[in-house]
Amino acid sequence: MGTARTQPLWTPVDTATADWFLEGPVSEAQDVVIVGAGIAGLSTALCLCREGRRVLVIDRAGLGAGETLRTTAHLASALDDRYYRLARQHGEEGARLAAASHAAAIDWIEELALASDPPCGFRRLPGYLFSHDGDTDNLRREEEAARAAGLSAELVGEGEEAPAALGPVLRFDQQARVDMGLYLLVLAKAVRDAGGAFLRAEASAVEGGAQPCVHLRDGEVRANAVVVASNVPFHETGATYTKQAPYRTYAVVAEAPPETLPDALYWDDGDPYHYVRLQMPGDAADPVQVIVGGEDHKTGQEDDPTAYVRLQEWAKARFSGIGRFTHAWSGQVLEPADGLAFIGRDPDNENVYLVTGDSGNGITHGTLAGLLITDLIQGRDNPWTGLYDPARKPVRGGGEWLRENANAALQYRDWIRPGEVADADAIARGTGAVLRRGLHRVALYRGADGHLHAFNARCPHLGCVVRWSSEEKSWDCPCHGSRFDAASGAILNGPTSEPLSPFPWEKAS
Repeated sequence: MGTARTQPLWTPVDTATADWFLEGPVSEAQDVVIVGAGIAGLSTALCLCREGRRVLVIDRAGLGAGETLRTTAHLASALDDRYYRLARQHGEEGARLAAASHAAAIDWIEELALASDPPCGFRRLPGYLFSHDGDTDNLRREEEAARAAGLSAELVGEGEEAPAALGPVLRFDQQARVDMGLYLLVLAKAVRDAGGAFLRAEASAVEGGAQPCVHLRDGEVRANAVVVASNVPFHETGATYTKQAPYRTYAVVAEAPPETLPDALYWDDGDPYHYVRLQMPGDAADPVQVIVGGEDHKTGQEDDPTAYVRLQEWAKARFSGIGRFTHAWSGQVLEPADGLAFIGRDPDNENVYLVTGDSGNGITHGTLAGLLITDLIQGRDNPWTGLYDPARKPVRGGGEWLRENANAALQYRDWIRPGEVADADAIARGTGAVLRRGLHRVALYRGADGHLHAFNARCPHLGCVVRWSSEEKSWDCPCHGSRFDAASGAILNGPTSEPLSPFPWEKAS
């Protein structure tokens, strides 16, 4: 069951667009600066460019280099957090607005995708929710809630439309899929053609004001408005980080004949849940690619080297015809306490706007963010403003909020625990561990050449001790999800704005 680990399916787009990016400092003030060149940043950029705004998109690594190309690209208004929960947390009107906003995001993607050549693999198709344990009570409850929210949802008997092994399924109409690599390239080209500019730089802080400032590692950029679309805010704001929790989710891709299962989206209702979709081949003679995701766990916690294997076994148990596995990767999902993203004005920074809390629906959340934030910047009313407001209090999600924040607080116990190994000699090549040296915790990684790379294990965000991820070969913070490169300590994920600090350690072979 071997796979090529950490190899996402989608084709990176930066190699085709590297010359689009400006290099070096930008001295003049900008109209709108967007930090993050993923789905949220580029969608917002295109919407604003179409309004006649001058837009500069900043990213340290290029187009889609963060989490966007790690998605499985389910385009769903059938949201992962279930409509019976959303109705309880946001009221029936809030659930209806959530359904309408994600449907509008799919429509927007469809219009752009189908106008391109090729059309980015976009296709409308049904989505099927099935029970992980054969109990259909939750399916019936979701059917009622989804219909009340305005979706077309119908419980379908075993084997009538989806594979019989799944049992009865709840069908949602008008869902979709897309080739994320192709779509992101089309989106970026549309931004460029509409007058948007790109800057390769690392942002380290954002300050609000009449003319907010984005601080870079080698300068600063001022603007009339700033949009922080970097997956998670990295600047000083208390708007969201205590109201959402970081999870690591995994995906594998298997080859299969076309008759393995109908072309659709699939989810089960387990916790953690699983999700499946197909990617159709360019040549009809080639096998279909079956994308299977799940096995989520808190980032930096429950490190488990068998996550990919369990996904493979889960897929083989349910879909006959599954062949060899060709890809495997993971991504970061931010789970808000009340199920919906935080999109809108940063309550702590004037003229700064936030996009975060994708909740497993990052492509539609990121797209509707462009529509909503553009209206806010343009001074227009938008019916979704209150629903996604970053300043909202997760009152009906208070239990989840308390549970996640208590979990984060417990991770500080690492400061009083012994080291994971007694001596650096116990660290094999290609692995890492946290050791104790006096009052310090030291994150040590031994490279393939035997060289030790040592860092202060204190996460610069809020001081948790990072942990080694055996699957991702990275240092991950178990409190708020910051992630760092094993050998350099460089930032892989926020909310940290600073890398790990080097730690003096004697040379060892």
